[in-house]
Amino acid sequence: MAVADELRASGAEVSFLGAKGRMEAELVPRGGYEIDLVKVRGIDRRNPLKAARAGFEALGAVGAARKVLRRRGADVVLGGGGYVAGPAGLAATLTGTPLVLSEADSHLGLANRLLARRAQRVCLAFPIAGREGEPYLVTGRPVPKAVLEADREAARRRFGIAPDARCLLVFGGSQGARSINLAAIEAFAENGERGFDVLHIAGARDFAELQRRLAAAAHGERYTLLDYEPDLGDSLAAADLVVARSGGSIFEVVAAGRPAVLIPYPFATADHQSANAEWMRAAGAASVFADAELSAERLRAEVAAVLGDPARLGAMAAAARGLARPDAARRIADEVLEAAR
Repeated sequence: MAVADELRASGAEVSFLGAKGRMEAELVPRGGYEIDLVKVRGIDRRNPLKAARAGFEALGAVGAARKVLRRRGADVVLGGGGYVAGPAGLAATLTGTPLVLSEADSHLGLANRLLARRAQRVCLAFPIAGREGEPYLVTGRPVPKAVLEADREAARRRFGIAPDARCLLVFGGSQGARSINLAAIEAFAENGERGFDVLHIAGARDFAELQRRLAAAAHGERYTLLDYEPDLGDSLAAADLVVARSGGSIFEVVAAGRPAVLIPYPFATADHQSANAEWMRAAGAASVFADAELSAERLRAEVAAVLGDPARLGAMAAAARGLARPDAARRIADEVLEAAR
C-alpha cells in the first residue's frame, strides 16, 4: 500500500491482485484501490495432500491472473511474496510483462525464490547472503506514512498519556500474540506496581479474555487495552519502548526510532523472525529472548532494565533510528517505474 501511494503520486494507475478470503480483500478497497481476487492458498509442505491441492489451485490462479493483467493493461507487476505472488509472477512472465519483486523478510520466500531469475529487480528488506548484485537491491521495507508522520504530543493526548510519563507499547501480529498477551497482562496489570503507562494492542482473538482480566487486575490503572489499530503510527509515537514479535513490523518500529524487547515467533517460516530480531539486536536497538523463555517475571525484568536506564533507552533509540529506511517505498516505486519503461 505504501508503494502504491508513491506510484499513484507519480501519476501511475495502480490496482491490486489478491487472494479470496484474505485480509487484502478488505484493506485494499479501504485504502482507495481496486482489487481483483483469485482463488489461491498457501502450500502446506507438511501435508502432501493439502500441498497438492494448493498446487492445482495455484495453476488455476495463473490463468486467472493472466486474464486480469490483460484486462487491466498492466505495464509492470510488483510481487510482494504473498499467496498470490507466485501465480501473479508466473502470469507476468507468460505475458511478457516486466516483473519486480519485493522481499520483506531476511530470507527469500518460496514465490520469490522461484521468480527471482525472471525479475528485472528484487528489492530486499535486509541484505541476504548470496543475494548480492543484479537483480538484487537492498531498499528496506516500506512503512506507512502514518508511522513517519505521527505526532507524539497528539498521540499521547489521544491515549491519555501524560507528556512526561514513560510508555510501553505491547503488540503482536494482526491476530495478536497469545503468549505475549498473557505475559504482559500478568506482568504489568495483575502483579506489581509500575511507574509507566502501558498501551497494549491485543488483537481480536484474545481481547475479551484480556479485558476481563484487566477489569479484575490490582494494577489496571494507566493500562490501555485495544483490540486493533489500523496502523501503528500513533501507538509508536506515544511509546518509549516496544514489546513485540519480530516480523515485518520491526521496520515500523525502527522508522519510529523506538527501542524494543523482541520475542520472535518460534514457528515462523525458516525461523526468519529470529534473524529479523538479531538484525536489531546486533545494532544495539533491541533486547531479544526466545518465546520458550517468556514469562511475566522475565518480561517485567527486561522492560524494567531498559525503561529504568535512560542512557540505555536513549542509545537503543538512536540505534533504531540508524536502521530506519524511511525512503523504502519511494525507492521500490522508482524500480517499478523503471521496469515499466
